[in-house]
Amino acid sequence: MPRSRPSHSPERVAHAACSVSDLLEVLWGRGQEASPSGPLPPSQFRALTVIKEQKKVNQRTLGEALGSRPSAVSRLCDRLEAAGLIERLPSTTSRREVDLCLSRRGSAVLEKFRTLRMREVEAVLETMSPDHLATLAEGLELFQAAAGAHIGLRSEANADDGPATAIA
Repeated sequence: MPRSRPSHSPERVAHAACSVSDLLEVLWGRGQEASPSGPLPPSQFRALTVIKEQKKVNQRTLGEALGSRPSAVSRLCDRLEAAGLIERLPSTTSRREVDLCLSRRGSAVLEKFRTLRMREVEAVLETMSPDHLATLAEGLELFQAAAGAHIGLRSEANADDGPATAIA
């Protein structure tokens, strides 16, 4: 006889997700400490992630995805450009806007940080049973799609990289 799953309210699941998020921050911090280029501030990591997912994006769209004010996004982009992580290019759709895209260095830095973070998470996942891994993977894929839609990321961007790598 199949085991029934307990009912979970969005509030209860959100609490569990926040607890997991706290633990992920610790794991990811451990991974960043191993980086030869040093730590990448969370705001910069989030911005690079959004820009990568969108391929190119203007500052307004980046600000909406990050939930940040225009002035904060402008300063963030200035720092990212000064570090050689992004490039500002004339927009192909508007003469008043610029498009943001990852530079080669930005792509390499983002990939290195994702790899280091993934190693830390893989070490935890290796302790889980195959059934639990399958359940977790299914739930994470569904959450990823819902979260991407909530913050306005294009669904085709997520499909390009596959469900496991789209948002780190």
